[in-house]
Amino acid sequence: MKFIETIKNIWKIEELKNRILVTLGLLLVYRFGTQIVLPGIDAAQLADLSTQADGGLLGLLNAFTGGAFANASIFALGIMPYISASIVVQLMGIAVPYLQKLQKEGESGRKKINQITRWLTIAITLVQGPGYIYNLFSTLPESAFLMGDSLSFIVSSVIILTTGTIFAMWLGERITDKGIGNGISLLIMVGIIATLPQSFLQEWVSRVSESNGGMVMILIELVIWFAIIFASVMLVMAVRQIPVQYARRNASGGYEKNIFGGARQFIPLKLNASGVMPIIFAQAIMFIPAALAGLSDSETAQGIAGAFNNIFGFWYNLVFALLIIIFTYFYTAITVPTNKMADDLKRSGGFIPGIKPGTDTAEYLDRIMSQITLPGSVFLALIAIFPAIIVSIGVQQGWALFFGGTSLLIMVGVAIDTMQQVNSYLLNRHYDGLMKSGRNRKAVA
Repeated sequence: MKFIETIKNIWKIEELKNRILVTLGLLLVYRFGTQIVLPGIDAAQLADLSTQADGGLLGLLNAFTGGAFANASIFALGIMPYISASIVVQLMGIAVPYLQKLQKEGESGRKKINQITRWLTIAITLVQGPGYIYNLFSTLPESAFLMGDSLSFIVSSVIILTTGTIFAMWLGERITDKGIGNGISLLIMVGIIATLPQSFLQEWVSRVSESNGGMVMILIELVIWFAIIFASVMLVMAVRQIPVQYARRNASGGYEKNIFGGARQFIPLKLNASGVMPIIFAQAIMFIPAALAGLSDSETAQGIAGAFNNIFGFWYNLVFALLIIIFTYFYTAITVPTNKMADDLKRSGGFIPGIKPGTDTAEYLDRIMSQITLPGSVFLALIAIFPAIIVSIGVQQGWALFFGGTSLLIMVGVAIDTMQQVNSYLLNRHYDGLMKSGRNRKAVA
């Protein structure tokens, strides 16, 4: 079988094999850490915390952390503080001249920005840590705290939670540098996948054991699930090809014969150039209103907290969809430098037929990106809020989260990104990739 042959080819490439083993090893360390309970808490009395994390925003946060939130684990805060810090730094990059300067300094500037993000992550974790401990005190029975509510327990727990987040961040960065794929995204994806079997089992019990539609409904749900996965894959991989020609300039400044004999090249502009990052960014923002409103006892604040804690409610999904569209435009503007693309084309003698090189080309590419980003962002938002629709036909909330939404889009996006990296290794070594059919190609001597 071709799949088995491809796996063998992967194993033949020493560097790729080592990167995969490093990635799996670091992911295993992360999963092991999610099961380590904070010192001073009785692990046998966490049932109430698990019940609290069954639904709402806390349920989603628990999914992102792979169950660490409900386990009162040292990784209970997961990688979300780092995501929040990244959002803040990127937003500040629009208005803060110092950050704008760093963004233009290349690799050295990127390292400084990463360092700022790390320090901001620590600051956010030091704020969220006491909030998590307070939630434990309000949720678990007093007997669950072996050291009571002493200051030493609170301080040590906050330090451990902060250290856990920093360690998780370090694991993600090591995966990105030494492994395969985007480490931060992989940590989130692995956490989400860890909750999938249990969610499907609960839906199975509801449909089959309780005679609530039986196997027919399970099959219908699986068909819808695979259809959503297919739509998500198409969204992530869809591109618009912009034709490009290359020619030499003559003495008068005009273009001579096409140096490729008339054959056109193409610039692939992705329909969703920002990938899953708008989903992650928007989801991180959605945690804030409920958290802030929960600090007040007023009826208005409690109403806001209730609206934003119901991830299947109308107002939550409306705001969530709008944030996704906004962040898609924002992240696309950052990751697709149309001015640089136009300059590179001009230097290499390339031009888009009918468009003048230079500024006109940059404006044309920018206009095309705006046109294709709008439907891409709307489609992304629709898939993200689809779980709220599927719940209306009686699907369990835990299983509904995988019908689109943040969970599925992250899984699909990260899986495709990782496969593309593996694919590039295979093609560079003259093997067929995971995403291309055909026989092995022999290396050219």
